Amino acid sequence: MFSTRCSLLATRLREEVEMLLEGKAGVVTGSGQGIGRAVVKAMALEGASVIVNDVNAENVAQVVAEIEAAGGKAKGIVASVAEMAGAREIIDGCVSQFGKIDFLVNNAGILRDRMVFNMSEEEWDAVIAVHLKGTFGCTHYACRYMKAQQSGHIINTTSRSGLRGRIGQANYSAAKAGLVGFTLAVAQEMKRYGVTCNAICPRAETGMTATIPEEMRKARDAAWQGTGVRLRGGPEDIAPVAIFLASDEAAGITGQIVGIGGDKLSLWSHHKEIRETFMPGGWTAEKVKSLFRTTVGYQLEVIDLAD
Repeated sequence: MFSTRCSLLATRLREEVEMLLEGKAGVVTGSGQGIGRAVVKAMALEGASVIVNDVNAENVAQVVAEIEAAGGKAKGIVASVAEMAGAREIIDGCVSQFGKIDFLVNNAGILRDRMVFNMSEEEWDAVIAVHLKGTFGCTHYACRYMKAQQSGHIINTTSRSGLRGRIGQANYSAAKAGLVGFTLAVAQEMKRYGVTCNAICPRAETGMTATIPEEMRKARDAAWQGTGVRLRGGPEDIAPVAIFLASDEAAGITGQIVGIGGDKLSLWSHHKEIRETFMPGGWTAEKVKSLFRTTVGYQLEVIDLAD
C-alpha cells in the first residue's frame, strides 16, 4: 500500500518538478523499518542512490529489494552504529559503492523505557550508544569525506522527548537532547566546508511509540480532537523534510530543528536566556534566595507533560 502510494505520488510529482535528489548518494541508518524505511525509500524515489542500514539482515534485504523493484538504486549494509567500526563500515560503504556521500540521515534508534529509579545501567548505556554515539560515529566519518568534497548534508533525528522530556524516558530524552547540542556544534564546525547539519523532530506512530500508554496518547492530543488536524501520521509523513534537507534546495539552512508529523510542519526555537538580572560584586546564596522569585524566576514556565 505504502509502496504503491509513493510510486503514484512520485510519478505525479515528476511530471511537474525535477527530482530533488537526482544524482545524489547517501545513507539512512536504521532504515530497515519504521521512519528510516520510509525515508530511504522516498529518497530513492527522488533519484538518490542509497545505503540501507540496519542490524536486521532480513529487513535490509527486503527494503533493498523493494527499492530496486521500483527502479531505484540501493545497497544494504548490516552493521551497528553503536560501534565505531560499524559506523565506519556504513560510511565507507557508501563511498565505495557510489563514489561519494552527499547526505547522511542519522535515524537509528532504540527504546529501553523505565522510570529513572528502576532503570539499569545496561538500559541507559544501550540507548545512549545507539542514539548519541551512533550519530557521532557516522557523522565523524561522513564529515571527513564531506570536508574533502566541500559539500554535504547531515540530518540528525531528535525528539519531543529530548526537547521537552517525557516520563519513563530519561535515557532516551537525554540522548535526544544531546543530539540537539551535537547538531548545533557540527553545524558551526562544518559551515566553512559547505556542509549543513540539521535535526528533524518527527511525530509519527511507529513500533517504537507503541510502548506509550493509551491514556497518555489520549491526553497528549486532547486539545486537537475534533479539529481535523493530524498531529502525527505514519512514517511516510516524515520523509518530505528529510528529502528537502538533503537536497541542494536546503543550501544555507543549518543548525535548525525542524518538526514534522501528520499535517504539521514546524520550526523549533533555540535555547536562549529569557530573563537576566545583575548583582554588583556577585551573588551569594542568600541573595539568590531573596531575589530569585521576583527577578529571573518570575512566572516560571510550566512543563506540560501531555504536550
